[in-house]
Amino acid sequence: MRIFIPGLLLAVFLGAVCAGQVAVTTYHFDNRRTGWNSQETVLTPAVVSGTTFGLLASVVLDDQVDAQPLVVPGVAITAGLHPGLHDVAYVVTESNSVYAIDAKSGLVLLQVNLGAPMRYPLGCQNNGPNVGINSTPVIDLPSKTLYVMAYTKDSTGPAYRLHALDLGSLTDKLTPRVVQESHTLTDGTKFNFSATYERQRPALLLANGNVYAGFGSFCDLQPSLSRGWLVGWNGSTLIPVPAKQLLNTQAKDDDDYFLASIWMAGFGPAADAAGNVFVVTGNSDRSGTNYDGVTSLQESVVKFSPNLTQTLSLFTPSNQAALDQGDKDFGSGGVTLLPDQPGSIPHLAVAAGKSGTMYLMNADSLGGFSTTKDNVLGTYGIGQCWCGQSYFQDPVDGMGRVVSSGGRVVGVWKVTTLPAPALVHVKSSPNIGGGQDPGFFTSISSNGTASPIIWALSRPASAQAAGIRLIAFDPESPGTVMKQLYSAQAGTWPTINADANLVPVVANGEVFVASYKVLKIFGVKPAASLTTSAP
Repeated sequence: MRIFIPGLLLAVFLGAVCAGQVAVTTYHFDNRRTGWNSQETVLTPAVVSGTTFGLLASVVLDDQVDAQPLVVPGVAITAGLHPGLHDVAYVVTESNSVYAIDAKSGLVLLQVNLGAPMRYPLGCQNNGPNVGINSTPVIDLPSKTLYVMAYTKDSTGPAYRLHALDLGSLTDKLTPRVVQESHTLTDGTKFNFSATYERQRPALLLANGNVYAGFGSFCDLQPSLSRGWLVGWNGSTLIPVPAKQLLNTQAKDDDDYFLASIWMAGFGPAADAAGNVFVVTGNSDRSGTNYDGVTSLQESVVKFSPNLTQTLSLFTPSNQAALDQGDKDFGSGGVTLLPDQPGSIPHLAVAAGKSGTMYLMNADSLGGFSTTKDNVLGTYGIGQCWCGQSYFQDPVDGMGRVVSSGGRVVGVWKVTTLPAPALVHVKSSPNIGGGQDPGFFTSISSNGTASPIIWALSRPASAQAAGIRLIAFDPESPGTVMKQLYSAQAGTWPTINADANLVPVVANGEVFVASYKVLKIFGVKPAASLTTSAP
């Protein structure tokens, strides 16, 4: 039986449904990319380590998932066979499918397809067979809009389209916007964006009323034709922001090797309270000689103005040339902006890449470039990092904690601010196992600052042992080695050449893990767990 509720009563009812519940609308929980949900009241260390926590549902999907799931409670589903209010998990696949899934039961509420994906673009094996929706979408709750970037095989060749989908029906609210850009090079010629050579892997960012997307390359197979782009569109109209950033504008290079890609292993561009946008870039010139910090911004954390007209600040490691020459991308990881800290330098940022060094920076003035030293607040070894950092606040001393995940180990670092900002290592996890490139991704859940839990996803060790594991650690356990609270297989990953850059999502007493053709939902088990499949 359908129940029709007038608009005002519906709004009141929706507010009651959503009271105390958390919406995860963007990559790593917020625009700072902290990965921290501080409103988790159900999942405590005692609950997660007990016998009632486990797998609740497995939802079959049509392809590999490289993007993080998003979660919105109390969505009014207006299409399909199951209209009404639902707590919804939104999941996208590399076949360009978008799913709306009931977060409690695992029932598929809606599924739409945005077009045929590209298969092994340029022959790149650093992905699954299909490349469709590669990046994590972003949701604007006030307008009930899900922004998704789809990569499609058109009759005229590959194309990227930015879609603005209605949360309740997954239909387009606006005409999808084809990505078409150009930028002036140093010799005055125009360099045109080409979807053939650009990979849109980083998560989308919603800030300043705009949707931002970063672009890189497919396996660096066409470095003379692929360059890093940062582009924005007005969220209400999908009209492009007038300015855009091309991270390498040089017209000539001795070995025709440009790049300066934005890829960050899927990590999203970050934004601070003023709306400035931060990214980390990858390698460029193999000779290590073309960097100038103006026309070529490779191997750098870069801060752009909200309208993308200005490069406000950057930090480039002193060994930039060696990073370029050795394909040791700084941009294999993203940048995390810490919440405001006490002391004279309140705005801090952390980033790490393939070299395994985590840099602590002043987000207001990142440090620039020197050939003799790194002009940052601190450098710390964490292990090679195809990864990104997380953050939470400790319940005992009230001080911030940076969570690193280089190599195969979670590290916890206390943020100190006196006499100057620094990180102090306080705990590590046991080796989480797995394989592929070093590094992995974490999320943090807590109730305020109480009962923090670090959630991690391992990568598969081999094609023969392709399981992905969900692992939970207690950062408040005694000693310097964290207690493991939980570990279970959370999916498979047979595309062993493609790193499983997956992020666990914790919201409203549940943990969501999307991987190869499946969404797993973990939580406090009822009498029997439920398994459902997409029709």
